[in-house]
Amino acid sequence: MARGRCAEVPTALFFPADGGGVAAAAKICSDCGVRRQCLEYALTNRISYGVWGGASERERSRLLRERARTRPGSRRDARRRVGGPAV
Repeated sequence: MARGRCAEVPTALFFPADGGGVAAAAKICSDCGVRRQCLEYALTNRISYGVWGGASERERSRLLRERARTRPGSRRDARRRVGGPAV
């Protein structure tokens, strides 16, 4: 994101080769003014690599699964509404 704090540091910082680098990137994102927009962009476009909006690949994957489970019209949501078991 052009207006983000990430524009001030090398891009490679947001694509760490190990889990330790995620913390450094997330720290930069922590007080960024466009953090939410950045995260939403990554979720909407299913970007699977790097740190976006302060969230790692694993964190974004978890967020997408949670959204799918609670999205109106999903199988799980439909079962909840009719009193069936949630799977």
